[in-house]
Amino acid sequence: MPEPELPWPLLRAVAALADAPLAEIAERLRDALLPTFGCSALVIFTEDCTGRPQKKAGAEEITSRVSIAELDVLRGALPDEAPWQGEADIAGQARQVLALRHGPSNALLVLTDPKLAEPDPGFGLLEYLWDLTAKRIREKVADAPPSYLLESRAASAERVRVTAELTDLHSTTLETLLAALRSNALDDATARTTATNLAAKALVALRSYSDRTTDLVEEPVVRAFERLREDLRPLTSFSGIEVQFIEPPLNGRALPGEVAHAARAIVRGLVLAMMEQPEVRRVRTQWDCDGENLLINVRDDGGGALTTDDRGIARLDRRVQALTGQMRMDVMSGWGADVFVSLPLDLPTRPPGDVAAWNLAARELEVLQLLAAGHRNRTIASSMGISENTVKFHVRNLFKKLDVGSRTEAIALAHSRGMR
Repeated sequence: MPEPELPWPLLRAVAALADAPLAEIAERLRDALLPTFGCSALVIFTEDCTGRPQKKAGAEEITSRVSIAELDVLRGALPDEAPWQGEADIAGQARQVLALRHGPSNALLVLTDPKLAEPDPGFGLLEYLWDLTAKRIREKVADAPPSYLLESRAASAERVRVTAELTDLHSTTLETLLAALRSNALDDATARTTATNLAAKALVALRSYSDRTTDLVEEPVVRAFERLREDLRPLTSFSGIEVQFIEPPLNGRALPGEVAHAARAIVRGLVLAMMEQPEVRRVRTQWDCDGENLLINVRDDGGGALTTDDRGIARLDRRVQALTGQMRMDVMSGWGADVFVSLPLDLPTRPPGDVAAWNLAARELEVLQLLAAGHRNRTIASSMGISENTVKFHVRNLFKKLDVGSRTEAIALAHSRGMR
C-alpha cells in the first residue's frame, strides 16, 4: 500500500521545537507557525525562566523595546486561555496582536501584526504548538543544566544592571521636575499642582516596575523550599522512604532565580540517587543561608555505597560549578552519605582584567565597549560611522572569540573585566 502523505515540513518543525534549547525556542516556534500564523515578531513571557523571562524572535524594533510591564498588562487583560486578537501596547505603541496564555504556567505568547494564511484558519495548531513550547520551557528550567544556569546568571546580571540604571535615570528626572514645579518662581498654582500629581504618579509607577522586575529575578527562600517539598512529595508518598525537610529561616535572603532552580534540581538529584541505594530508610534535606550563600545539606542513613564517581553525582557537581559553588561528599561505610553544597547568591566579582587574551581587533574592542555600555546595533553603527551589517559582522566575531552565544553573555563577560 502507498504510504500516506504526511505534512513533513510541519513535522520537522515540531521535532526542532521539541529539541530546542531555551535560547532558540522563540525562533523555532515562529518557524513552525509561520506558514499559518505569520507575524512581525513573536514574544514569550514566562516567569518560570527567571534569568530570561522574555524570549523573542522577529523585528528588532519590537523585540528590543517590548517591556515586562506591557506583557504583564496584556496577560492580565486576557479573559481566558483561548486565543485573543485585538489591540495592545507593545514596544511603546498600540499594535494588533494575537495572544494566548498557558494555563498551567501562566506563560504568555504574543504575535504582533498577525498575518493569517486563511480568513479563519482555526487555532488548534497554534494551541498545540504553544502548549508544547510552554511545557518544554518548564522542563528545561526544572532540569537546570549548567548551560541554562550560566546563561540565566549572565542575563539576570545584565537585566538588574539595566533596570537599576533606568530607575536612577528616570527617578532623577522626575524628582528634578517636581522640584522645579514646586518652585515659588512659578505662579500658576493649578498647573503646578496638576503637574506635581502626574509626576508623583509616574514615580510610583516606575518604582512599582522596578519591584516587579526584582520579583521576576528573585524568589523568597521559603517559597523556593516549599516548591522543592512539592516536587518531592510523590517520593515521600509512594517510596516507603521517609524524607525529612529542615526548613530555612523565615527571614532568609531571597534567592536569585538561577540559584533557586539549581538548588531544587540538585536536591532532587541527590535524593533520587540516595533512594536507589539498598537499606536506605530515611533521607534528610536542609537549607540554610549565611547571608552570602545558600547552604544545602542532604544526608541518608544507608550503608555508604554512594560515591563521587557516580555519573549522576558528577552531573550534579557540574551544575554546582556553573554557579561557582562547591559540593563535598562525606561517606562512611555503614553510616551513609552526607553531602554539603554551597551556592553563592551574588555574582562573582572580579577586578578589571586584561582582555588581550581575547585577541580582539581594534574595531571589535570598540564594538564590545559600546555593547557593554548598553548600546544597540543602530546606535553603535552611528557612533562608529559604519553600517549596521558591519556591526553585526563584528558582533558575530566577538561571539566566537569570547566563546559566548548571546549579547547578554558577551556584555556580562565584558563587565567582569571592568568594561562599563
